[in-house]
This record gives sequence, structure tokens and C-alpha cells, in this order.
Amino acid sequence: MRVIARHTLVDFWQRHRETEQPLRDWLSVVRRAEWLSMADVKAVFAKASVINRERVVFDVLGGNYRLVVAIKFSARIVFIKFIGTHAEYDRIDPATVSRF
Repeated sequence: MRVIARHTLVDFWQRHRETEQPLRDWLSVVRRAEWLSMADVKAVFAKASVINRERVVFDVLGGNYRLVVAIKFSARIVFIKFIGTHAEYDRIDPATVSRF
């Protein structure tokens, strides 16, 4: 999969150093993935929360941080929509958030 807006993750892990390795690991897995559906995502990330047919939320560091992405399966693209603390996540609508 191709990840769009990777710089958003880099900017975030530069401010929250403890997230760097988990986010790098997530990127590595996603780049090698060949997902065709949300079922494929859940097969790799069982704890991911599917919001709708294109949006999914990943817990980072045990849920201390949340990552929201939109996936266009036909184009093999993952769009970073939000990364933030759990408290920041609670203030957004993951189904509609479109970057900060």
C-alpha cells in the first residue's frame, strides 16, 4: 500500500518521541500490505476499529494515541487523516476528520 501524508506521522513522532518506533513499525507493515478489504486490515491488525467502509482507527502505544486513516483499496492508498492523543481523538469524528 502507498501511504499518503507520511510527513504527518514524522511530525507527530518528532513531538512525541515514544511514538516513533510504533509508527515506523506500522508504516513498515502497511507498505508491504496488499489489502483488498477491511477484512484484510483486520487480519493484520486485529485490534483496529473499523469506522466505515473506508475509515479505520489504530491504537498506538496501547491506546494512548490514535491513528485514523482512510483507505482506497482499488488504488492501494492509505491516507493519514488524524494522529493524536486519546484525549484529542475524543474531540473529533473519525468518520469525517480530514487532516488537522
